[in-house]
This record gives sequence, structure tokens and C-alpha cells, in this order.
Amino acid sequence: MSLRAVIFDYGEVISRAANKAVHRQLVETAGLDQETFDKWYWALRLDYDAGILNRLTYFQKLAEFAGTEFSTAQIERLGELDARMWMDINEPMLAWVSQIQRAGLRIAILSNMGDGVLSAMLREFPWLGQFDALVWSHELGIVKPDPAIYRYTVDALAVQPQEALFIDNLQENVAGAEAIGLHAIHFENIDQLGREIARRGFNLPLPDAVAAG
Repeated sequence: MSLRAVIFDYGEVISRAANKAVHRQLVETAGLDQETFDKWYWALRLDYDAGILNRLTYFQKLAEFAGTEFSTAQIERLGELDARMWMDINEPMLAWVSQIQRAGLRIAILSNMGDGVLSAMLREFPWLGQFDALVWSHELGIVKPDPAIYRYTVDALAVQPQEALFIDNLQENVAGAEAIGLHAIHFENIDQLGREIARRGFNLPLPDAVAAG
């Protein structure tokens, strides 16, 4: 199958899962029990990713719903920790991104992402500059799996949906991509990804970890 582009989710694809030690610091800084914190952290997350809330109002709203109040210093610290929690990079995946680009394909990131996390990423990750397109939900006010955000991404890459592969760790986002004609793979780990690419016969280099196996 001939492809011209590969589109990557960021969280738990290019990045690893949320850092558990940093998550504990986040909960401790909030002064809440973990169940309460996690409940409102995730309940409000899509509004944050969609730009309805920003880093300040996201944590203010989280505090309100949890029945507490955060100081300015707490919110600043919570924002720092929230970004840090999502910044452990899956190095084999990032190396594979470079392999794909060297093979002549276009590459993009399409991620549901709030402004606070993105600001930290832009400061710390110069490698973001290698991508042909970077699509962040809060900048558009659209989140996956809305069809519009996939269409925006393929247009930014100047390819047709059927010429691109989308890789995401959430099945609903994979289904959303497939609904507009993209090829899509539900990501579990790099070995599973490599096997699926080989099975489908895509014109992609296999990740080094898989090719060597």
C-alpha cells in the first residue's frame, strides 16, 4: 500500500504514558485525594484541549468542581507538573519518525493538546521542527475525533486521506480517522505497530526494534 504521509498522535504514542511519580506530585500539590483529582482532571480535559479552557481556567474549574480553591502559586505549579507528566518521550518511536522522513514521506503530529502542555513542549523539544505539519486541538477549537481536525491535517500535508496513515492510542480516534478515509492503526506498543505495518504491506520502513527482531 503506497502512502505519502504518516500522522502521529503525541500522547502515549510519541510520548510515553503519564509519568506516575509526577502524577503523585500533581495530586499532592492540589491537596486532593487521587480519586477526586483524577475525576475532574479528565472530566474537564477535552474542554482544555479544545481551548474552551486555558491552563489557568482549567485548574480554576477543576478546583471549583472539587469543592476547593487553588492559589496562584498552586496553579502555576500544577501547570508545570501537568506538562512534565506528559513529556517522557518514547525514543524508539521518535527515531522511527526520522526513518519515515528519510524515506521521503511527509510527517505530522495531530494531538488533542491544551496550551500549557504545548508551551512547555515548544520550549524543550526542538525536534518538533522536523514535522511538516503540527496540528494542536486548542489552536483550532476542535478535538479528535471530530472529522474536521483530520481533514485540516491532511490538507496541511497536501495529501488525500487515502494517502496517509494515522496512528493513535485511542480506538475512538482511530475510528474517527478511518471514517474520513485515512488508514489508521490503534497503537499499543512499537512491536505491535511494526507487525501491523508489515501485515498491511505499507511502504514504510519498519521500526528498528521490529526490523532487528
